[in-house]
Amino acid sequence: MKNDRSFSIIKQPAAALRKKSRRIKKVTDEHRLIIEKMIAAMKNSKGMGLAAPQVGIDLQIAVVDTGEVLLKIINPSIVKKEGSNTMDEGCLSVSNAVVRVKRAGRITVEYTDEWGKRVKKTFVGLTAKAIQHEVDHLNGRLIVDYQPWYKRIFKQ
Repeated sequence: MKNDRSFSIIKQPAAALRKKSRRIKKVTDEHRLIIEKMIAAMKNSKGMGLAAPQVGIDLQIAVVDTGEVLLKIINPSIVKKEGSNTMDEGCLSVSNAVVRVKRAGRITVEYTDEWGKRVKKTFVGLTAKAIQHEVDHLNGRLIVDYQPWYKRIFKQ
C-alpha cells in the first residue's frame, strides 16, 4: 500500500475501474488502514460510498455512509434482491455524469467486517442502492454501463 497520507480518487477511463477486484483471505491491520483512508477520501470528496478500485487498490473493500450508518464491507455478496426503484446516480470516478439506474429496493448482503467476522444483513432504500453501486465497482462495472448503448457511443 502507498505510504502517503491520503488517497486520490481515480477517474474513468482508468483500467483499474474495469477489473474485478481480488477477494481478501484474512483481514489485517493494513486492510483496516486502507478502510480508514477510504473513509477520509470519501468524506473529502463528499461522496456516500467508495470502493477500493476507485483509489487504485485491487481488493474487495467498500465503504458506504448514507447518513444512516457507516458500513465497512469486505468481500461482499448480494444474496437476495427484492423490489426495484430507479433513481439518478452520480459517481466520484465518473466526472459530470448522472445516470438513471434501476436497482433493487431491498437487498440482503453477506460480507466480512473490518475485524474478520462474517455478517449477513438486509438493507433498504438509499443504503441498499449505495451498496449495489459499490459492489458494481468491485466487479468492474460503472454507472455509464446502465446507459442505453447510443448514449455510450455518442457520449450524450
